[in-house]
Amino acid sequence: MFPITPKHNPSFSESIIIFIVIVGFISYFIIGLETVPHVPILIGILFLFVYGLSKRISFSDLEAGMIAGAKTGMGAIFLFFLIGILISSWIMSGTIPALMNVGFSIVGSTGFYAIIFAVTGIIGISLGSSFTTVATIGVAFIGIAGAIDASLSITAGAIVSGAFFGDKMSPLSDTTNLASSIVGVDLFDHIKHISLTTIPAFIISFIIFIILSPNESASFQDVKLYQDALDEAALIHWSSWIPFIVLIIFTIFRIPALIALAASGIIASLVAWMANSFLWQEIWDIWFNGFTGTTSFEPVNDLLSKGGINSMLFTISLVLLALGFGGLLFVTGIVPSLLNSFKEKLTSIRSVIASTAATAIGVNVLIGEQYLSIMLTGETYKGVYQKIGLSRKALSRTLEDAGTVINPIVPWSVAGVFVADVLGVSVLAYLPFAFFCLLSPIITIIFGGKSLRRS
Repeated sequence: MFPITPKHNPSFSESIIIFIVIVGFISYFIIGLETVPHVPILIGILFLFVYGLSKRISFSDLEAGMIAGAKTGMGAIFLFFLIGILISSWIMSGTIPALMNVGFSIVGSTGFYAIIFAVTGIIGISLGSSFTTVATIGVAFIGIAGAIDASLSITAGAIVSGAFFGDKMSPLSDTTNLASSIVGVDLFDHIKHISLTTIPAFIISFIIFIILSPNESASFQDVKLYQDALDEAALIHWSSWIPFIVLIIFTIFRIPALIALAASGIIASLVAWMANSFLWQEIWDIWFNGFTGTTSFEPVNDLLSKGGINSMLFTISLVLLALGFGGLLFVTGIVPSLLNSFKEKLTSIRSVIASTAATAIGVNVLIGEQYLSIMLTGETYKGVYQKIGLSRKALSRTLEDAGTVINPIVPWSVAGVFVADVLGVSVLAYLPFAFFCLLSPIITIIFGGKSLRRS
């Protein structure tokens, strides 16, 4: 469970009012005033401190809750540092340019957005990590979309949909393993069961992306200019594929993500040094500040000017604020009160499924962390599913359908902030087109009436 003990027990009505006020306030700032999420979340933190003190919670307890909440994201933060390095090193080694070049060769096919969705999904299953998928093949695809004047919002929606489809269905995924283990379900039984809702969501999303795909003759006529400019950059070499292959191999052998990303980034830097003649002083600077394109074609320079530790600092600062905010929501008792109240008002199978989905979505919105969404919801509802006679597989499936895939469409969540920063497309811009993420909880609620009974 979340490592914070509530210091107050508010009523359900008080908690729901605070929930509505906070979410409405943050949404108004982000949507209405178009501010960065840091500002309303920081104001929300101050509001919760005032609320906690008014309820006689000591300042030290509130501060400890905020710090404990922020600590839950430290693993992700170190990954973000490495992903910043990975993106910049994959560009100077020619890995991302090589992926772009391959992508340009297929953009003449019909169904551009559908191809992005499917390919990103395959890579996501192979890597088992939505973040790594977005930061690698996703960066390449968003660059291609910009080059051919395709919609960046729809492209980002297809990338996010594919990446989180892959994350959800991969036996290598942290969230997939967490959802199955938290309720005691065999991993492959879990994957087989979530396919009942995941495959329909995938098929419907694929069809929609085909319908939305741009007209070939209007969109792809200048592709050759971009391919020529990539050749001019002189980054692509046969060895450019080595960092990508290494990352796949490390993933297959279940090497921890921190080590796999670091190894791939270091190998990419060695390729840049040996094959592309970068000096080590240049490499260290690119690690921090990112790569800068220097071709004669400015649009390709924009595509290649990405990455670096510095580019991730916006994401990291917001993640710390959001998770600290979540810690305060927990220590003040607001989240526990909502969880317990939802659990106590269940009388039917469909209400159990719907409530589980609503809780997982609510935790994503309030705390902004998909792991906590799975853990808190799973621990809260295990006894309910056992009592009503529902299979544990029904619970693990719902945790994924409404927990894992919702995080990237919450503007202040860990995944949402990361995706928006890496792809350069705001969450609110791609949210309407992240069809797989939007359909998954809807389908799981509709399917809830047919959920397996406990054998």
